[in-house]
Amino acid sequence: MPLHRRKKVTINLLIPFIVFVLFFSIMIWQKYRSSQEVPVTPPQTNRENSRSVTLFFTADGTHLARETRELEPCDNDTACLKNVLDELLNGPIGELEETVPEGVIVSSVRIEGGEATIGFNNLFSDAMPSGSSAEMLAVYSVVNTAAVNFPQIQKVKIEVDGNYAGMLRHLDISAPLIPDYSLELPSPVVSGK
Repeated sequence: MPLHRRKKVTINLLIPFIVFVLFFSIMIWQKYRSSQEVPVTPPQTNRENSRSVTLFFTADGTHLARETRELEPCDNDTACLKNVLDELLNGPIGELEETVPEGVIVSSVRIEGGEATIGFNNLFSDAMPSGSSAEMLAVYSVVNTAAVNFPQIQKVKIEVDGNYAGMLRHLDISAPLIPDYSLELPSPVVSGK
């Protein structure tokens, strides 16, 4: 092989090798630099000043399952119920799946005697996945969450976009509903943080 050709082959091999070495050197440097940075720790919540709540999500698309959370304490049952429902709408933290469609918001909450009236925006019905099972899980995740966290609530009335006499595609929600824990999987409580 002529000398000129051999230098060309050597240069053609040397350039990709140098690029390869530079690339990995930069990656190693970044890894080293990030390992030397002090990690920012999230603020710890004071467990003494928090309250544990139970939220109902779906575990397998056909049953409800419980997930516990720690929330800030509150002194007004109506405000507390709204906070719990907002947390339910935030979705699960663990392996469970959400029951209420994304974008749904709690528009109103009232507690009178043993009955709570919970109002949602129209996405509660409009964005609901089709099927009676999805509707049943969504509605009872709300009803069970309200009842298990507030023992004085025996019935829950759900209104959608201010409509009291409501009907989802398959489920009649015009009358107040009592909790139905038979929809729940017999499993241990899943803890979220």
